[in-house]
Amino acid sequence: MTFSRKWCAAAVLAATVFAATIRLPLLDVRPMHGDEAVGAVKFGALFEDNYYRYDPHQYHGPTLNYFTLIPAYLTGCDTFEQVTETTVRMVPAIFGVLLVLMILPAAAGMGSMAAIFAAILTAVSNAMVFYSRFYVHEMLLVVFTFGVICFGWRCVTTGRVLWAAAAGLCAGLAYATKETFIIALGSMTAAAVAAAVFQRHAAKQAVRPGVVNLAVAIAAAVVVSCLFYSSFFSNPAGISDSVSFTNTYIGRAASGDEIHLHPWYYYLKMLAYSQFAPGVAWSEALIPALAAAGFVAVMSRRIEKGADAGLAAFIAVYTFIMTAVYSAISYKTPWCMLGFLHGMVLLAGIGASAILRSLKRPFLKTAAAVLLAAGACHLAYQAYLGSYRYYDDPANPYVYAHTSRDVFKIVDEIEAAADAAAGRDTYIQVICRGDDYWPLPWYLRSFDSVAWQSQVDESLPPAPVIITTPELEPAIIQQLYLKPPPGEKQLYVPLFDEYLELRPKVEMRGLATKQLYERILQADRPPLP
Repeated sequence: MTFSRKWCAAAVLAATVFAATIRLPLLDVRPMHGDEAVGAVKFGALFEDNYYRYDPHQYHGPTLNYFTLIPAYLTGCDTFEQVTETTVRMVPAIFGVLLVLMILPAAAGMGSMAAIFAAILTAVSNAMVFYSRFYVHEMLLVVFTFGVICFGWRCVTTGRVLWAAAAGLCAGLAYATKETFIIALGSMTAAAVAAAVFQRHAAKQAVRPGVVNLAVAIAAAVVVSCLFYSSFFSNPAGISDSVSFTNTYIGRAASGDEIHLHPWYYYLKMLAYSQFAPGVAWSEALIPALAAAGFVAVMSRRIEKGADAGLAAFIAVYTFIMTAVYSAISYKTPWCMLGFLHGMVLLAGIGASAILRSLKRPFLKTAAAVLLAAGACHLAYQAYLGSYRYYDDPANPYVYAHTSRDVFKIVDEIEAAADAAAGRDTYIQVICRGDDYWPLPWYLRSFDSVAWQSQVDESLPPAPVIITTPELEPAIIQQLYLKPPPGEKQLYVPLFDEYLELRPKVEMRGLATKQLYERILQADRPPLP
């Protein structure tokens, strides 16, 4: 079973169309995750005030925010209030589609059949789909990292300086996206050594990038990363800050927040099998299984005829190191695995090709093809479930510390109270220990007078609407009823008439003055869903 380059291109394009079909619709259906909201609010400062400053301690690199300017302007947004979930999530979604299309530049090196399978698996992977619809940096990082790999390979096989510039451009963008690019860069360095060794024993001549091409690539990477980190030269200190993040992220990787510390097998178990609710099971085991077959095929030199042994070895070693490093790091969040998962997908394409080519009897070859197709369909079905039915349900393994749909009820109640008071000028206090009120700043971005507090501040006057958590409610009540002198006390009543969670097991409570609450009850508004 062989495929011409035209059939390969057609198949990759078809997979790209499917990727767009499953990634782009209904981007606003899922509540904003706290991390998404933090990035979106930071984008708001860039959009409205043309202000961005890189913080080496939080928030990661600037590319996500700057690329979000494009859909914001194209959709006619004039203010941050007009920016929607669809606006910001369009950026990772488009990059998720682009990741499939970028198989084309590497197809000749991987082999046509391997490239087709890799494109299909990229398009249908539940994790790839879910986090393509998630406003975090990871999908951009994966695309730029893959750009370094495929454009770098084109450079060393053709010697053309334009490919060197493209690889350097992607390296600079990857570095300006997220600090963890250094892990990928280290893995690439080791993989390049393995590729050179394999190439030396292959029919093709050993690759030599050339001094000029290397200089061009480095120059492009430095210029692009400096542009972004300096906020296009409005903040030169951002350049030096971009190289001072190591202490923060090394410390986080070693210890970090306890809730993000997981065992070494956390990612692999998630891919293999997860079940957190009766009747709902998840597995992307097909990808690591085929990746293992691909690794064996590369090491035993059983790749497709005409494929590049050096590139195949590069992908194999790169994926192995990335998987090992990310597994060894104690600090883990599910989206961080996309880097090595994409390497697994590429290697899985090589593995699927090797399996089909190893079967000589037509019946066995057809049966294997049917099983692979069924596996891909199962992955696509899981991707549909994950992004369109269980998009905020803890039963989905990729739903991690996610905002509850109760946030919509919380916001509705706050807006109803504001409508009965001074509208968007209503003074509101949100008091949560450790600033654990996200994503509420995103949902309340149209309000002008919100005091965001991590503790009760007795120097501030009590607001007519107060949002807090159960552990801080006694201190707030003490401030409301014991501190004010006689004649200045106001009676407060619960704003919410039901138990509401910001996230699973994170209850939120609301208080409103009795006078305001009575006006809310008199207002004519539709019942909450």
